[in-house]
Parts: sequence; C-alpha cells; structure tokens
Amino acid sequence: MNVCSIHIFFGKETKNLNKMAATMKNILLFGFAVILVIAGLGEVNGAGECGKANPDMEAFKLAPCASAATDENASVSSSCCAAVKKLGQNPKCLCAVMLSNTAKSSGVKPEIAMTIPKRCNIADRPVGYKCGAYTLP
Repeated sequence: MNVCSIHIFFGKETKNLNKMAATMKNILLFGFAVILVIAGLGEVNGAGECGKANPDMEAFKLAPCASAATDENASVSSSCCAAVKKLGQNPKCLCAVMLSNTAKSSGVKPEIAMTIPKRCNIADRPVGYKCGAYTLP
C-alpha cells in the first residue's frame, strides 16, 4: 500500500466512524427526549398539589389579592376573598400557589399572603396548616 491508498483507506474509515458517532448521538438525544416526555406525563396527569393545574397558572386567579399580599394593612377585596376561599378548599394547592414562582415574581410576600384567609374571615380556613416555613393563622 502506498501513502495515497492508506489515506483513502483511513479516510473512508474516519468518515464511517463519524457517521456512526452522529447516529449514536441522535439515538441518545432521542432517548433522552422520550425520558423527559414520560417524566412530564406524571405531572400532567394530576400528580401536583393542584391536581392537573399548575400552581404558577393558578396564581393568576389571585390577581385581585395583589395589594393584600404585599401590604398587611391593605384592604382585602371580595373578589380576592372569593378566589382564596375557592383555592383554600385544597390547602396544599393554596400553599403551592402562594409560594409559586409567579407569586414571588409578582412581589407577593408569603408571610403576608398567608394572612389573607384570616383577613377574609373565612371560617373553614385551614388554621395551623404548615406551608413551607409559614403557618396559616
């Protein structure tokens, strides 16, 4: 074999190895994507605190509570109380919503937000319910 035939021989082998590596990479990426989809299905089927609903999306329902959740002296509107009462039927969900990323990014102060059910005079509120580092009064 001369130098040219060795280069052609190994050049073809290198191309084949590159094709195999690219194929293997695509198979691994596809497998990883399948695993992510399967893992995500558990959440979509209602494994979360709010059933099928995402706490970050549920937080938008508490928009009428924006000022009451940042200022303990602010009055609490009837629409806020109605939304809190509805979410409060599931204390885990109410807690998840009050501690959600949406609530945090909206400026909600959890220690103040936790007082809203009491400020609304909701009789059947979950008094003493532990919500992260907070307790519902």
